[in-house]
Amino acid sequence: MKERVLIIEDEIAMVRLLELELTFEGYEIAVASDGLTGADKALNESFDFILLDLNLPGINGIEVCRRVRAVKETPIIMLTARDMVSDRVRGLDTGADDYVPKPFAIEELLARMRSMQRRLQSKKTEDMLSAKDLTLSVASHHVTRSGLDIELSQREFELLRCLLANKNRLMHREALLNLVWGYSYEGETNVVDVYIRYLRIKVDTGFQEKLIHTVRGSGYILRD
Repeated sequence: MKERVLIIEDEIAMVRLLELELTFEGYEIAVASDGLTGADKALNESFDFILLDLNLPGINGIEVCRRVRAVKETPIIMLTARDMVSDRVRGLDTGADDYVPKPFAIEELLARMRSMQRRLQSKKTEDMLSAKDLTLSVASHHVTRSGLDIELSQREFELLRCLLANKNRLMHREALLNLVWGYSYEGETNVVDVYIRYLRIKVDTGFQEKLIHTVRGSGYILRD
């Protein structure tokens, strides 16, 4: 699926240039020529990037950025006049991810978009842990298997997170106890086994392929 870019810009020549170059690079383009229309599109449609001019009819780019950032994390690159440092600062403070001063080389804009894409992918990779059809999002505290939601307690979540972060690696009971319950834990020593049983019921029961395995006398391993 093509990545979608929303261009919010009122300069016709600039819009045509961006449309031509970005379409050639494989992006799908949508255009808004004023702030109100741009904000409406950004809030009600899905985009991978927003290229946002600061000086727009209706409402300016700062206000558009503020409205979008209040509800969405869509990457925003501001297109600014080279000498308007204060506007660039306001834009970044409002939530823009980057800016490109006009006039600019299209190669620089494309390079900034690729760089932002790499950062976002890296962040997403850090957030998402997975094995086979099991996924865990650290940020949203969301766990699924084969698309089905799995409800976990905080302790179960942390235990699964630890196993996923060390998948295909033997995790000794003592290590899991220290990582999940803390070094100062003074409760029952079999608590790891108890919670592994809870996890198996929620993660493995009903699925032909089991992910959590016992290594007798040592601990547990989540196999991918």
